[in-house]
Amino acid sequence: MNNHTSKSTFLLMRISDVQELQILHAFVFLALYLLSIIGNLLILIAVALDYHLHTPMYFLLSNLAVLDLGSVSVTVPKSIAMSLADDTSISYYGCVAQVFFFIFFFTTGFCVLIIMAHDRNIAICKPLQYERIMHKEACFHMVALGWFAGLCNALLHTGGTFANAFCSNTVSQFFCEIPQLLKLSCSDLYLVEFGLIVLSCSIAIGSLIFIIKTYVQIFATVLRIPSVHGQRKAFSTCIPHLTVVSVLILCGGSAHARPPTNTTSALDVAFAVIYSIIPPLLNPFIYSMRNKELKAALWKLLNFRFSSKTISIHL
Repeated sequence: MNNHTSKSTFLLMRISDVQELQILHAFVFLALYLLSIIGNLLILIAVALDYHLHTPMYFLLSNLAVLDLGSVSVTVPKSIAMSLADDTSISYYGCVAQVFFFIFFFTTGFCVLIIMAHDRNIAICKPLQYERIMHKEACFHMVALGWFAGLCNALLHTGGTFANAFCSNTVSQFFCEIPQLLKLSCSDLYLVEFGLIVLSCSIAIGSLIFIIKTYVQIFATVLRIPSVHGQRKAFSTCIPHLTVVSVLILCGGSAHARPPTNTTSALDVAFAVIYSIIPPLLNPFIYSMRNKELKAALWKLLNFRFSSKTISIHL
């Protein structure tokens, strides 16, 4: 491959070299992608149409659904197209876009989860001050700050990664993943991005400590509620969020906790699939299973659509 081609394209890794397995991979990814899209869209539509859900908690949940839609759309469609077309190439700027948007959606989603923890803390520990603290303007400002933090983080990591000169254009992953791109670096500039990763991990650990401290306060308050019904209601609003945070930590931690190696194994690919697809797929189900208000809104939406179709058929 000549110099010009190597600089203008990257070659991503196939999930399998066997054509039948490539087709199977495409259909499995397509099924997971459609489930993620449908689940998150249903949450967005239910929250938008049901005025009972026009509260800070569901506003934050809507933002998380939008970010999940973006996150899963950055990597999966390209991987499906690669398997069906048997073409693993991605343009240089396409790779830049994948890195930027994946980091942007992932970081902003994590910021929204931090805000959601703060929201539950105020709602349960300081219920009389909830409307004063979590009013509409405050929610917009906090979410806007989260999106801005995601944008800044994405710009820093994308710039730090692609400031490097690459000795090879073969990426050992099914999407443009920063650790795999850094392995291709020919210069010491990769140390800049490595430093940014360490900084981001430190901030993430600090944020997790904040979430843990928040939930210690929440559970201490809930256990002091005399009514069993009140305790269950409080737990029902906290457990979905805590589960989503746990899924994100387990998926991301399992992928990045292991020491880096020069070779890419099937385990690396499996971990990449887990942290890039599983959280957007599970989040809608986690929130809809434990949340009675959201389940009622979803049933109302589905029943309305079913009734509309029945009426149109009769007409």
